[in-house]
Amino acid sequence: MTIKTISTSSVFSPALSRKALLAAISLLTLALFFAELTVGSVAIPLAAVWEAVLTGTTEVNAAWANIILEFRLPRALNALFSGAALGVAGLMLQTLFRNPLADPYVLGIVHGARLACALLVTLTGVVGNAFLLRYGLIGDIGLAVASILGSCAILGLLALLSRRVGVVTLLIMGLMIGYFSVGLISMLMHFIDENQAQAFKIWNDASFAGATDQQLQILIPCVIVGLIASIALIKPLNSLLLGENYAASMGVAVGRVKAITLMVIGLLCGVVTAFCGPVAFLGLVAAQLARAFMRSADHRILLPAAGLIGATLGLAADWVVHMPWSRHVFHLNAVIGLVGAPIALYMLYRTKALHHSS
Repeated sequence: MTIKTISTSSVFSPALSRKALLAAISLLTLALFFAELTVGSVAIPLAAVWEAVLTGTTEVNAAWANIILEFRLPRALNALFSGAALGVAGLMLQTLFRNPLADPYVLGIVHGARLACALLVTLTGVVGNAFLLRYGLIGDIGLAVASILGSCAILGLLALLSRRVGVVTLLIMGLMIGYFSVGLISMLMHFIDENQAQAFKIWNDASFAGATDQQLQILIPCVIVGLIASIALIKPLNSLLLGENYAASMGVAVGRVKAITLMVIGLLCGVVTAFCGPVAFLGLVAAQLARAFMRSADHRILLPAAGLIGATLGLAADWVVHMPWSRHVFHLNAVIGLVGAPIALYMLYRTKALHHSS
């Protein structure tokens, strides 16, 4: 089956092959991963970082190894896997809903995950670190499960709405669902004490720096499972690009494929939101850049590209956040928004221009 190539222009020379582009992005991701381990309030040379990662210690300064392994390495791993998860989730959302602006944040999916977490911590009477410390691994698993269920609930609602409304209306409805969820979260904050509410607000700020080793032991396997499942969906997703009727004629069980895709997206978005908070725009940006660089609609090409670009964006944004700024502290969503908002505006303009020209 041949997948039509989209007309989005590439920022690279046409002479470069897609494999070369993927290799270049992979090298950039690796470089940013180690760059992440060098930045912070304490500057650590790259040679010491490399030694600490390989041997678990550094001969020059033993404290550097502790900083790298206990604080910076978990942060970098979180940014790497969470960025890849959101990139792939954004791509599958755009394919499933046929909307170039589809994104876990824009469609309200992460807000549904936040609401489910807020309900859990309110019902148990504890929140944030208090919840995690009190219940340990069970608490972490509980937050992850609640967040995944919240994501899947919003995805199911969007799937039902998509049968009756157009892509633009669905986008607006997703935004409204997100605002409604945020309103409910604010109401739930009245049922917990001030310290608990403050802890929840800290979690509510998106960050790759807050996840513990125990949480990463849940997040990383879940992301890997989600990514493997997304690879298994490549062929049916390619079929859906040519229409549901065509996919059905090719023997694709359209309803089952959609349901499985929604569950995979819910898993990826939910587990990231549970331990990183509501990360905005990353899925949208990664998917759009993957299309721009690869100049293809084939998920065999786009899926690894979106995952790699998502990981690169996550690492790059977190690298900027943790630079030793002298006066102000940057927030993760602010950094991603500087890239994501212009891309979203461009896609809105391009969609409107195509609508008027047709």
